Amino acid sequence: MHIDLTGKTALVTGSTQGIGAAIATGLARAGARVGINGRSEGSVAAAIERISGEQQYDLVAAPGDVSTDEGSEQVVRTLPDVDILINNLGIFGAKPPLEIDDAEWRRYFEVNVLAAVRLTRAYLPAMKERGWGRIQYIASDSAIAIPAEMIHYGMSKTALLAVSRGFAKEAAGSGVTVNSVIAGPTHTGGVEDFVYQLVDRDLPWEEAQREFMRLHRPQSLLQRLIEPEEIANLVVYLSSPLASATTGAAVRVDGGYVDSILP
Repeated sequence: MHIDLTGKTALVTGSTQGIGAAIATGLARAGARVGINGRSEGSVAAAIERISGEQQYDLVAAPGDVSTDEGSEQVVRTLPDVDILINNLGIFGAKPPLEIDDAEWRRYFEVNVLAAVRLTRAYLPAMKERGWGRIQYIASDSAIAIPAEMIHYGMSKTALLAVSRGFAKEAAGSGVTVNSVIAGPTHTGGVEDFVYQLVDRDLPWEEAQREFMRLHRPQSLLQRLIEPEEIANLVVYLSSPLASATTGAAVRVDGGYVDSILP
């Protein structure tokens, strides 16, 4: 399957590391011009250097905190028109439910949900006028299987599923597709330390992660952590003309973690 995104411009929020960086790399490899986003110019510049390597990718620095009006406006000024919008930015953290105060609830909604809504409002109208566009929201298995230790995070990811479905209806018949991607337990920064807090530190990494999954994530049918590039593969496909009939969907790349036929 050959995916060619030559001539398309993409923006990936929160793309200086982890899943976002993997998605940006995948889109660039497919030929897209890709906006790399992070809160600071320094982090974005460093990410562009890492992603580029010796490749001649077309990467654009698009710094700005998109969880704020000002940061979103800064990014839109840098990239006034995009064909592909990947709303990847997100925060997470464990906290006892009764200790989550109002400010924390608001912060999770602002960063994980409203940032994506704000950019969708900015870019969807022009996509509809052009008759082509792709918008995606990176959700999580936590949207469906709400984790007891971080229900504020789960709430925000559930909200993204609703946002995605709603904007897909707004884009109906326009040639623009809108989808959410449900990512499962993923091997991102800091996760190895977390795993080794829970399993024998003397185990090699491959064995350690399988032991972690067996003991602490037994629902996974993959029985290992997902690599960011595996999430990116699905996102790149959904960003392509090949996925023209997939819209309004919550597509799972969760390693079978959610024990359900449907999301």
